[in-house]
Amino acid sequence: MPDIEGPQAGRIAQVTAHPLRVALPTAQRTSQGDWATIELVVVEVETDQGLVGFGECLGRRGAAAYARFIENVLAPRIAGEDALDRRRLWNLMRGALTGRVGGMLVEAVAGVDIALWDIAGKAAGMPVAKLLGGVGRSAVPAYASSINWYDDATVEQEVAAALAAGFRQIKVKTGRSVPDSIARIRLVRRLAGDAVGLSVDANWAYDLDDAVRVGRALEECGYDWFEEPLRPEDRAGYRLLRDRLDVRLAAGESDFTAVDALPMLQDRSIGLIQPDVARAGGITETWRIAELAQSFNIAYAPHVGWSGAICVAASLQLAAAAENCLTFECMVYRNPLREALLVEPVGDPATMVDGALPVPAGPGLGITVDRAALAAHRIAE
Repeated sequence: MPDIEGPQAGRIAQVTAHPLRVALPTAQRTSQGDWATIELVVVEVETDQGLVGFGECLGRRGAAAYARFIENVLAPRIAGEDALDRRRLWNLMRGALTGRVGGMLVEAVAGVDIALWDIAGKAAGMPVAKLLGGVGRSAVPAYASSINWYDDATVEQEVAAALAAGFRQIKVKTGRSVPDSIARIRLVRRLAGDAVGLSVDANWAYDLDDAVRVGRALEECGYDWFEEPLRPEDRAGYRLLRDRLDVRLAAGESDFTAVDALPMLQDRSIGLIQPDVARAGGITETWRIAELAQSFNIAYAPHVGWSGAICVAASLQLAAAAENCLTFECMVYRNPLREALLVEPVGDPATMVDGALPVPAGPGLGITVDRAALAAHRIAE
């Protein structure tokens, strides 16, 4: 038989980390406080054949330190390696830490890994969703995220804006006061009407007893899920809460690896898993989590949060490929790193059709980075 030549990407020649920071036009308020600025790292990988891929990793505080770690610790471990050997490269980078894997290391790996998938898609001439197997999706249903923990008048304006934009699903932030949270849950249901799907994100606001009280209000008002009611480490609390409530529990944005996600999938304490590709080791490890959830018949919805456009693009590719994808987090607040970082923005509510966002169809992530915007937001080191 003649040799069959597959896609060639070349060997890794350069890894560049770009730490970015922006001030948000409007501070985002959750139960954990106000966030007025966002930091992240864009990772650029170039091969000796001239292919360039882009990734993104979380670095909400200390993005410049993440960038130095990527260039000084991770890049030397993968220099000269075949760019298509993504699992081998993931493990080479993981080997930078001799202890239990997690934290900053995996977040940093995520940025490199996403860039390698971008390269692989470009080498193959197809979008990442097709490389992952694909289920024929060109668009994914989306929900508006999020109605902030502001005063009632502002909430009324935000709900009205989400409905006017065409969203059929909306997520609401709640805070530490149980009576105020219950009042907010009921207010948003009145404002949105019964036909709109609603969910709540508590950002770890409650202990078990208070979460039960809030969860009862969610049941009463027909909410679809209750996201991160408890601290992510409180696995036993989630099991107890699942036994006491009928509303679906959601979590997973704080997990780093499939091993982290496994216990709550195995015992069915959650009904929706929400890994963040810019935290959970990039596309390689996030795909493991999505597939693991599928094997337990548990739904998947990518977490996007306060990330930039490259995270959004990678998350759309994952959502398009995952059999168990339920919905997609479409951020509705202003964020220059999401709106201006690419030549053609992705995940923009204005592009929705019938409540669904289009998935970039070009090779790799299907994006073109605006280098002027990249330079404009770079943190001076």
